[in-house]
Amino acid sequence: MATRPVALATEWPVERAQSTALDWPIWASVVGVTSAIIGGHWDISWHRSIGRDDFWTPPHIAIYLCGVLAGLACAWLILSTTFNKALTAAQDTVQVWKFRGPLGAFVIAWGGVAMLTSAPFDDWWHNAYGLDTKILSPPHVLLILGLLGVQMGTLMLILGQMNRSEGLKRKTLERLFLYMGGMILCLLMVMVLEYSSQVLHHSAMFYRVMMLAAPAAVIGVAHAAKHRWGATIVTGIYTVLLLGLIWILPLFPAAPKLGPVYVNVTQFIPPYFPVLLIAPALVIDWLRGPAEQHAMPMWKRSLLFGTIFLGALVLVQWPFANFLMSDGAKNAIFGSHYFPYAAPPTSYQRRFVFFPFEKTAQEFWTGMAIAWISAVIMVRLGLGWGNWMRRIVR
Repeated sequence: MATRPVALATEWPVERAQSTALDWPIWASVVGVTSAIIGGHWDISWHRSIGRDDFWTPPHIAIYLCGVLAGLACAWLILSTTFNKALTAAQDTVQVWKFRGPLGAFVIAWGGVAMLTSAPFDDWWHNAYGLDTKILSPPHVLLILGLLGVQMGTLMLILGQMNRSEGLKRKTLERLFLYMGGMILCLLMVMVLEYSSQVLHHSAMFYRVMMLAAPAAVIGVAHAAKHRWGATIVTGIYTVLLLGLIWILPLFPAAPKLGPVYVNVTQFIPPYFPVLLIAPALVIDWLRGPAEQHAMPMWKRSLLFGTIFLGALVLVQWPFANFLMSDGAKNAIFGSHYFPYAAPPTSYQRRFVFFPFEKTAQEFWTGMAIAWISAVIMVRLGLGWGNWMRRIVR
C-alpha cells in the first residue's frame, strides 16, 4: 500500500515539468502553422492580384514566421530536455545523436530548417525564371515539405500528451489535434489548387485528385482522435478558413504590377470556393461509431468509407458546380466573379464553361473508377495512420 504513493510522488514532478515544457512549444507551433497556412493563401492571392513583388512581402513574412517560431521553440525544447537530468531519464522522449526530446520536436525542428532553407531558394528561382506558373515549383515543394514536417511534428507533440491524458486536459489537446488536422487538409488542398476551379468540377480528373488529397488526412486524424465528429470538424476548419479568405481578402485594394493584364483587378483575388468535403465527412462520422462498435474489419471500412467519400462528394459537388457557374454565385458570398489579372477573356473560367477534361464517356467513367479505387486506398492508409497515431506516447 505504501509503495504506490511513493512512486507517484517521484513521477508527478517529472510529468508536471514535461507538461509545462511542452505547452508553449505546442502553442508556438500551432500559431506558426496557422500563420503559414493563411500566409500561403495570401501569397497566392498576391501573385494572382499583383504579380511578383519584393521578397519581403507580408505573406512571405507570415509563411516563414512558422519556421522561426516552431523551429526555435522546439530547439529550446530539445536542448532543455537534453540538459535536464529528470526529463532526460523520462521514458516518453527519444534520443537523436546525443540530443534528447519528444519525437515531434525533432520533426518540427527539421521542418523549420527546411522552410527557412526554401526562402533564399525561392527568391533566386523567381529572379531567374520569373513568376511561377505552377504551385509545385522546386522551392515551393521544399517549403511545403518543411511545413508538412512542422504540422506532423506538432501532431506528434500533441499526441504524446493526449494519449497519456484524461479528462479536461485530453479534451483540450484533442481540440488542438483536430485543428491541426484541419491545417494539414488546408495544406493538401493548396497543393491541388490548380484542380480546384469550378470549371473542372464536372470532370473525373477533379474527383481523382480530391480522392488522392483528402481522405487519408480526414479519416486518419478523425480515427486517431476518437472524436464522434472528428472528420466533420477537420473538414469544417478547412471550409471556414477558405470562406473567411473569400470574404476578407477582396476588402483590401490591389493592382497588377506585371503584364499582360486582361482583368482590371482593384482588390485582392481570393481562393476558389471550398470543395464540399464536409458532406462526405458528415456521413462517414455518422457511420464511424457503429463500425468501431461492431469491430468492422479494416478492409470493409475502407470499402465503405471510400465509396461514401467519393459518392457523397459527387452528389453534392456536381450540382453545386452548376450553381457556381450561374449568375447566383457572382457575388461576394461565393466569389465566382473574381478573376486573376492574367485570365484572358477566352478562358473557360471567364466564360463560365466547364472544361471537357475527358473527351469521351468511356474516358470519364474510367477516370471515376480510378477515383473510387484511389478513395478506398487512401481511406485504408488513413485508418492505418490513425491506428499508428493512437499508439504515440512520446
